[in-house]
Amino acid sequence: MSREITAKPRTSQLETGLRVTRGRDRLHPLRDLFFTLMTASWPTTLAVMFAIYVAFNALFALIYIALGGAIDNARHGNFEDAFFFSVQTMATIGYGSMTPKGTFANVIVSIEAMGGVISAALTTGLVFAKFSRPTARVLFSHIALIGSIDGKPVLMFRMANERASRIVEASVHVVLLREEATSEGATFRRMHDLKLQRARSPVFSLTWTVFHSVDEASPLFGETAESLADKKGSLIVSFAGTDETLTQVVHARHAYDAESVIFGAHFVDVFRVDGKERTLDLTRLHTYAHDDDAAPG
Repeated sequence: MSREITAKPRTSQLETGLRVTRGRDRLHPLRDLFFTLMTASWPTTLAVMFAIYVAFNALFALIYIALGGAIDNARHGNFEDAFFFSVQTMATIGYGSMTPKGTFANVIVSIEAMGGVISAALTTGLVFAKFSRPTARVLFSHIALIGSIDGKPVLMFRMANERASRIVEASVHVVLLREEATSEGATFRRMHDLKLQRARSPVFSLTWTVFHSVDEASPLFGETAESLADKKGSLIVSFAGTDETLTQVVHARHAYDAESVIFGAHFVDVFRVDGKERTLDLTRLHTYAHDDDAAPG
């Protein structure tokens, strides 16, 4: 009887990014704030936007307090009144309960109002760009396997389309990244393209098992679990296709480190058969059995 194993999710170092210490040439996040916010999570983006909003209004509130008596119907030197007057000015609300007093105060109000219009435009652009950015909901198997198919060793991993929409003209590219030593004794991390049995699919709607033949022409030929770990080997997978609903190109990527590559195993069927019905069970996408077990029925 086959002993099925469900792989647990792991966070590859390549997924989180290599922890590299840079010199002074490192670009500060504030120097490319738009890119930083585009790549940040939504909670982080909203938190940064809120912090900038509060800081902007607090700065102008301090300016109004420094002017002294610049706001009619506001308590003298009261930060709360000055802050909420700044909020009303920045948002061009104008309740009328508090108004600027004097020429200099009106000049500051004009500057803040212009800043509010510009910040609203920038915020709208950022939110729209972040919200409308096309993404692929592609689920990758937690592990990649090297097992035998038709008596020949094959590297394989699986993908699933989590959306109901289909992805047309889909393509996948796999690269082996590992440390290699030159004849001079220097060590480099080199990339090797892996030739796939089928790198393109006209329609990707349910699942896709990607195969690479581990023959004499393969960079993986002769590798073992131990040698791959010693060389800090990793598989980098990139996926692209056109979402039929969005009519836009979508991308996805995944990485398998050496510990996520299981030797001598095969995947369990992702479909459950119940009578005449076949049901796609995505929880079985990560389930495998060792080759020395009986093949699943």
